[in-house]
Amino acid sequence: MRHPDRPTGLACSRCGRPACPDCLTPAAVGQHCVDCVRAFGRQVPTARTIGAKTAWATYALIAINSALFLIASAQARSITEVRSSEVFVDGALWGPFMASGEYWRLLTAGFLHFSLIHVGVNMFSLYILGRDVELTLGTARFLGIYLTSLLGGSAMVMLLGDPLAINAGASGAIFGLMGATLIVVLKAKIPASGVYGIIGLNVVLSFTIPGISLWAHLGGLAFGAAAAAGIVYGPQLLPADARNPRNANAVGFLAMGVLIAVALAIGIVKAMTLTF
Repeated sequence: MRHPDRPTGLACSRCGRPACPDCLTPAAVGQHCVDCVRAFGRQVPTARTIGAKTAWATYALIAINSALFLIASAQARSITEVRSSEVFVDGALWGPFMASGEYWRLLTAGFLHFSLIHVGVNMFSLYILGRDVELTLGTARFLGIYLTSLLGGSAMVMLLGDPLAINAGASGAIFGLMGATLIVVLKAKIPASGVYGIIGLNVVLSFTIPGISLWAHLGGLAFGAAAAAGIVYGPQLLPADARNPRNANAVGFLAMGVLIAVALAIGIVKAMTLTF
């Protein structure tokens, strides 16, 4: 068909048109002509690489949390009890302050910690979980999941927790990273028994150890898992011909944006209804 002057006894096993050996490419079954190979190549989806090469955001978050604790401990002159420090008083999540309109505490509380042990355990957990999530999903998506989980945990504390309890810590965001890890593992069809075990153990500890903010943990877990699901499963809701990298990114970030808006709405509306 491409060289009419050449006699041939061969034909493309895909379209059936006669072709000479120079115009055929061996295939799993038979051989394909140049035109069919080119057309098939346009239909094959290309893989996307969305992960990060280095977990810079994880290290930055550890540095920020650690620096704020050092400031708080210096102001309180203690490493075991820093609630008297100015930075803690100005940023911790507490119902009466939220009721007076200090809504930024939904965010800032996630960067403050009560003691050296508290910040140490959380930063070690962030180092382990944060690197895996960031290297797998990329820096921007990791930060989106972290922020969504942090705000989701704060929102659930406001909605279901004791409004007179003082809440602070990155554990809500860290539980969100656990939820995100589970979603990624399920998407990759990797055995998830280990992840289920870690999440189950931490949930049990949240119920049994006094002084732990249960609702921050459960809220962070739910919002983090939902954010990760929006990233890895959301693009599948698009038509097949629209599943390009740009649209896939848009779906993931849209899902996180909606979850962040929901968390802020829950926290602020609940704060507005509090009376003391």
